[in-house]
Amino acid sequence: MKTRFVPWTFLCVVSWLAWTAACWSADKPAVVGKWKWSIERGGQTIETTLTIKQEGDKLTGTVTGRNNTETPVQDLKFEKGELSFKVTREWNGQKMVLSYKGKLEGDTIKGTVERDRDGEKTTRDWEAKRVKE
Repeated sequence: MKTRFVPWTFLCVVSWLAWTAACWSADKPAVVGKWKWSIERGGQTIETTLTIKQEGDKLTGTVTGRNNTETPVQDLKFEKGELSFKVTREWNGQKMVLSYKGKLEGDTIKGTVERDRDGEKTTRDWEAKRVKE
């Protein structure tokens, strides 16, 4: 009886350890963290920080820009190495939607940002670098 008990106990312990390791290895997506980029406007450099957090199985984010104004992002998605999100800002009484799309490559996200202001759309390149914490 002892010879059967030992292999079954061993098998149960090994199975439990494998299951526990699989649960713990479900790490946060590679895009979670802080990302920075800058743009030139009117002879000034404006730095922007994107902060992405994981809350349960959902990603949330904020963008902090000029004057340390924090704005929540909408429609934040990260699938197959591709990040997309939108930011709505108001400037001189007009709403402006910025739609970001980019591909994660190591500690860099490269892509485009499309601006929709009063029905006029413009697109430019966008590159963000991970902030080491």
